[in-house]
Amino acid sequence: MGWLQILLGGLVIAVSIASLFKFYSAGFFLHHEDICQHFYHVSDSDDGFDLRALSDRVAEVLDRMDKLQEKLEKTVQEMEKSKVDLGKTTMTRLELKRFLEQEVIRPLYGAHIALRQIRLPQADGIRNSTMKEVPLMNTFIVEEIRKYITPKENRVGNMNIYGTERIYNTIGHACVLMKKELEEYMDYDIGSYCKDDWSLSQKLMVNGCDPLPRRRCLTRASKVYQKPYPINESLWRLPDDRNVRWSNYQCRNFQCLSSKNPKRGYSKCTGCFEMDKEKLKWVTNSSLAVDFLIKDVLAIKPGEIRVGLDFGVGTGTFAARMKEQNVTVVSTALNLGAPFNEMIALRGLVPLYVTLNQRLPFFDNTMDLIHTTGFLDGWIDLMLVDFIFFDWDRILRPGGLLWIDRFFCNRKDLDDYMYMFLQFRYRKHKWALSPKSNDEVYLSAVLEKPPRAI
Repeated sequence: MGWLQILLGGLVIAVSIASLFKFYSAGFFLHHEDICQHFYHVSDSDDGFDLRALSDRVAEVLDRMDKLQEKLEKTVQEMEKSKVDLGKTTMTRLELKRFLEQEVIRPLYGAHIALRQIRLPQADGIRNSTMKEVPLMNTFIVEEIRKYITPKENRVGNMNIYGTERIYNTIGHACVLMKKELEEYMDYDIGSYCKDDWSLSQKLMVNGCDPLPRRRCLTRASKVYQKPYPINESLWRLPDDRNVRWSNYQCRNFQCLSSKNPKRGYSKCTGCFEMDKEKLKWVTNSSLAVDFLIKDVLAIKPGEIRVGLDFGVGTGTFAARMKEQNVTVVSTALNLGAPFNEMIALRGLVPLYVTLNQRLPFFDNTMDLIHTTGFLDGWIDLMLVDFIFFDWDRILRPGGLLWIDRFFCNRKDLDDYMYMFLQFRYRKHKWALSPKSNDEVYLSAVLEKPPRAI
């Protein structure tokens, strides 16, 4: 046992000395201001370089080394405590080899690679840019993430069609706060099948890691995928169950998603997978004044409403009804406990997989209509509502219609939300209030964006 103790102890000492020498040589034991003076003889240590990310990476490497040392010391202590002669123990050469490979060499290799991946600032900036460091480069260790966020230089060395020297792939800034989840998401074999982890990707998205990195693996699909129904049937018929991957849902078929099933797995848009109920929406009169009909709204601008956005939670019924009126509507959707995106697409409509975090991927003044229902209710922060409404105003063309459908909130908050709706000075075509409960109220409105001077 003595020679093994000497071997392990010597390994720990060698690794520690090598690490200390590496960091001392690089100047990491200096103060932040002295680091830049040590490298470049400049005093501004924060200009164009993320010292915090670099410090976190170094700390992560040191943490790996500490854990390795603790593991080796614990193993030695256990061997001393058992007082078993190494020559008489049942540990074979193969077991000793496996222990060294898995518990010593692999962690040591990981720490070594992490050290080599640290990128130090470039004094003169990156090519024609004053930026000293590739953004977020020292934040992540997983190689596939680093390859993704590394700027892609133009092969010909000139400006590309966008007028830039390189392409930056984008990720959401909150990805830094979900480092573990993002590294799990990007851990795959290139060219092989992706894991069935769309629920992880959606978790990242709704928590601000949006947009997500692209991946270089093959997406999974149902093994028994069937040909979709013809468009004249698909609008008002439940799709084939075999065309959905059900592994991350509580239900395993569309019938299970009925509002009568308390274990259906979702709470928003109750009943929207029941086509008999969906067929009645926006085409039949209701006892509530806040329920407007599609034909009445389209009559406000005859022949002018051609393309639009339905921002809400649903299975595409609003877009289906508008399609019958020769109006193309894109429906936003998240799979909040049910396959909303798959349902919309299998009906022959267009789902847009976006979160509230995201700027809408449409150019300015391009939409004839924006319709919203069932999503922006009284839970939403007023500042967030403000940013969202200004984005809607950006994509809605002059003369376009904003249809707020059954928005509801607490009565005491109504004035605040009404200010948000009215601050743009849109023309009122329809405006109605109805009680939802003793404390809550519905609001529906159809507003027209005014022309604005350049």
